[in-house]
Amino acid sequence: MARGALVAIGLVILAACGSTGFALMGATVDGTYTCAVGSANTQYDLHTKISADNSTSKSVDVQSIDAVLVVSAVHGQWQQAVGTRYDAGKVPFAPRSVGAGSKATVTATIPSACTNAQHQGTSDDYADYSIQLTVVTSAGTFHLTSQNKHRIVAP
Repeated sequence: MARGALVAIGLVILAACGSTGFALMGATVDGTYTCAVGSANTQYDLHTKISADNSTSKSVDVQSIDAVLVVSAVHGQWQQAVGTRYDAGKVPFAPRSVGAGSKATVTATIPSACTNAQHQGTSDDYADYSIQLTVVTSAGTFHLTSQNKHRIVAP
């Protein structure tokens, strides 16, 4: 019985040391976007990068990425309150798969827009956004929040 317990402990240690699976981590987004004075719903692209590690023996397909921007802080006369959510829905991404036993950077492009009417004052108005990503893959669904914030500045 002691020998069986030692074998079981050894298997647990081996499992803990060697990662065998698919993981997404370290989502980052563009830092700051300055919205020009006079802009009215001006479109721009927000870019994300996600580290993918596929230690499985099969390729993993990325099926979709959904993005939600959440206001986490405001300064000045910002029109959205903390907690306001903008659901960008499904966004374009690449690559479509991560090969067996490989690592990749999955990039996604989130459409965004800003408005910055002429205003009085000397200080900048801005908001910081955290980006929530839902990534559906053939290995499961992953929920990530950006490690950094995206700031929109309206000077």
